[in-house]
Amino acid sequence: MTATVQVSPRTALVPVHVAWGAAAGLAGGAGMGIWMSVSRPMMDTAMITMVAGLLGSTNAVAGWLIHLSIALLASITFGALLGQFARRLVPAAVLGLLYGAVWWVVGALWIMPANMGMPVFAWNDVTRSSLGAHLVFGLLAGLTFVAIAKVGGKRTGRAAG
Repeated sequence: MTATVQVSPRTALVPVHVAWGAAAGLAGGAGMGIWMSVSRPMMDTAMITMVAGLLGSTNAVAGWLIHLSIALLASITFGALLGQFARRLVPAAVLGLLYGAVWWVVGALWIMPANMGMPVFAWNDVTRSSLGAHLVFGLLAGLTFVAIAKVGGKRTGRAAG
């Protein structure tokens, strides 16, 4: 006698959306990292080296590793929480931009400055440039997510919309 276990399609969506989110986050994180590598809003210091300061470093490679780790975590969360709504182009782009803005408020305006002994929720050259970087992250992550969802949906037999 064999037993058959049926799993609803919704059960399998979360892990798939998490994986798609992880891949999308690396794309968004790469775009944001490039922005932060070339942006020097404060005393000719690249923003990516400021990220390295979270662990007491000024090394750009350390900044990239920290940044991509955070981007990966953020985008896995995006996939898990919003992936089911980001399977079409416009919703994915809008959700990505909004998600990037949320991470800007939480990460760049609050957590990072608090950890570095800087004023939180300040509006200055650094936070302005950081807003642009976070919007780039969100947009690229959202667009990459929907592209992966379309390809992944075809391979798994799920409709992308």
